[in-house]
Amino acid sequence: MTFALVEDEDALTVRTRGTDLFRYVHRPVMDPFEAPKPYLHPVRTLAGDVVTGYRPHDHRWHKGIQLTASWLSGQNFWGGGTYLRGRGYVDLPNLGTMRSRALSAEADRDRAVVTEDLAWHTMAGEHWIDERRTLTACDVGPDAWTLEVTTALTNVRGTALLFGSPGTQGRELAGYSGLFWRGPRDFTGGEVIGPAMGEAGDWLAFVGRHDEVDRSSTLLFLDDPSAPGRWFVRSEPIPAVNPSLAFDRELPLPPGGVLQRRYRIVVADGAWTPERLSRHVGEHPW
Repeated sequence: MTFALVEDEDALTVRTRGTDLFRYVHRPVMDPFEAPKPYLHPVRTLAGDVVTGYRPHDHRWHKGIQLTASWLSGQNFWGGGTYLRGRGYVDLPNLGTMRSRALSAEADRDRAVVTEDLAWHTMAGEHWIDERRTLTACDVGPDAWTLEVTTALTNVRGTALLFGSPGTQGRELAGYSGLFWRGPRDFTGGEVIGPAMGEAGDWLAFVGRHDEVDRSSTLLFLDDPSAPGRWFVRSEPIPAVNPSLAFDRELPLPPGGVLQRRYRIVVADGAWTPERLSRHVGEHPW
């Protein structure tokens, strides 16, 4: 088993065993209303089944797997409207952009690693955050592979930043912010195994069934063990999972401070049982 990289001007694809595991679009072209930022789509199982959604009609700014922030000191790096206490969602001139500044990648027999430096800019052009991001594809087994995501966010604004969410602004059970997965539409109504919406827990899994082919896939999400938060998760009306940075309480980042997080996503063929999920977590500690 060997990993391979396929690069073009705007994206990079990681491949193994004849399957493109994911395409990472690091220089996206999109409407400013969608808060331009890098994303992974399509993400596939080893069997080749796609387990991410892209620009669904209900939320055009949802694109596969993204690192993002729905509320950052009043700015919106998520896309779409901004939730304001007492007013609901309002379209504001506050949609930021994450710009890729440098990207490198390497692959060998055991893994493929993508390293990227990004700059977060507000719509007004202010530079607020420098980010170092890594994406690692590894641990390929008979029916699963692992994506590890790490990020280090440095506050370069000169004043404190506050990470929040619609939940911190008063919308109940809408604490989405941070690493976000949007599933394909055929995963709507899929099975969630683990914590419920707003609960804490080390891991959470989502099992979905594909249209057209008679099989299922499982995604196992592991939160950062050094800074566990609460889960934003939906099966209806949309399939989505997010280990939230700020579910219902704002997270401050002082000037010059660095916010570090690491996550793991296991992409598996078939419908894994709770017993197999627990066993996998126990056998693959951080």
